[in-house]
Amino acid sequence: MKKNIIYVVLVAIIGIVAFVPGIRNFLKDQFFPIATIENAVHISEEDYDVDLKGINAPSTNLKSFKDKAVFLNFWGTWCPPCRKEWPSIQKLYDSRKGNVDFVLIAMNDKEEDIRKFLKENNYTVPVYIAQSPISEKILPKVFPTTFLLDKNGRILIKEDASKDWDSETVHQFIDNIIK
Repeated sequence: MKKNIIYVVLVAIIGIVAFVPGIRNFLKDQFFPIATIENAVHISEEDYDVDLKGINAPSTNLKSFKDKAVFLNFWGTWCPPCRKEWPSIQKLYDSRKGNVDFVLIAMNDKEEDIRKFLKENNYTVPVYIAQSPISEKILPKVFPTTFLLDKNGRILIKEDASKDWDSETVHQFIDNIIK
């Protein structure tokens, strides 16, 4: 009888870990960040070649961020999950802009809508509009999509969903890559 209770509890715990995304993602972040780094995909020189029109920052090319840690986010004002994660991105930017370059690329958006969104919410994270084709390696399939690139162009994090970017886990991850 006691063995049966143990098996039921064990199956319940495995079920919760397997089927509750918040718990699964928390455990993955806690126990497997190193595996993410070791299996990272690299961004090539050609992948970085994207002309960027600055909305609240000077216009540039993504190549100017090569050899630096970069928080690269693809988003749109029309995208509810994108709007949801903006406050946490702003907080991360405020505390980490000296360690990581932030590049947020608005997709399928009008410049005036972007400016209005940034102004209404007092957001200061650098936002750009791509003026040349984006490499298939980083072109998002869903929005928001965020990459955390190290100074060697390795994709350390790729998140295809809204996320709390001001979490302790993200801060620790950034601390580890800027060492």
